[in-house]
Amino acid sequence: MSTRRWVGVLAVTAMTGGWAVGADAQWTPAGTGWCEGQGSGRDSERHCLALEGEFADLGRIVVDGGVNGGVRVEGWNGDRVEVRAKVWANARSAERAQELAEAVRVETRDGRLSADGPEAGRRESWGVSWEVRVPHATDLEVETHNGGISVVDVSGRIDFRALNGGVHLTGVGGDVSGRTTNGGLHVELDGSGWVGEGMDVETVNGGVTILVPADYSARLQTGTRNGGLDIDFPVMVQGRIGRSLTTTLGEGGATVRAVTTNGGVYVGRTGNTVR
Repeated sequence: MSTRRWVGVLAVTAMTGGWAVGADAQWTPAGTGWCEGQGSGRDSERHCLALEGEFADLGRIVVDGGVNGGVRVEGWNGDRVEVRAKVWANARSAERAQELAEAVRVETRDGRLSADGPEAGRRESWGVSWEVRVPHATDLEVETHNGGISVVDVSGRIDFRALNGGVHLTGVGGDVSGRTTNGGLHVELDGSGWVGEGMDVETVNGGVTILVPADYSARLQTGTRNGGLDIDFPVMVQGRIGRSLTTTLGEGGATVRAVTTNGGVYVGRTGNTVR
């Protein structure tokens, strides 16, 4: 695994009229397709910019989603980290929206992705959404304020925090923990059993969906304080199932825990239509 420091800073400025990049960065403007559908609203105009870059693998990625913006991290077979960032801004005029977007500074430093931008006025906002491809074995730390989080096919020490946004975890492994305050949890397990220390995730306000392959082995814990519990296949439990469930799937193994305070829970088979 490479130990090279990857340092890159990219900004769009009205003065230069283009991307300003650090010496070690390999950023280029991305295609406009990612910005499609980012149209203006009834009372505001939107400006959107997209960029992409490639960096050496450090084995750990930290993504700070900032005030506005979602994060998607996907594992792949490459030995590099690929990043796409969508920078957008809303304002009362198209000119002001462009000015805000072009003042956003997107930065990568020692495996940390973050963005900084101008102070927004009344009825103005800006944000950055991230798409990151990493080697399958990568440690992650992801935080968002207003935006969802998605992690696919990554195994490692994974920690996430979201305030307003749903979380999707698909094919993950290792030591996974995290919490969202306002948003649902969707967990899709794969393989024959959990590989790693286990998972402990929760939401305060949102439903939980857990999809489990047939013949999967793990110790499953789930439940809700205020909501229903729906299990779509037979499980072995002691006592009456109320609003919580602890059961051994297959041969048992690491604990997979996903719970909610306010919301329903659905446990079903992978590939089934979620209710």
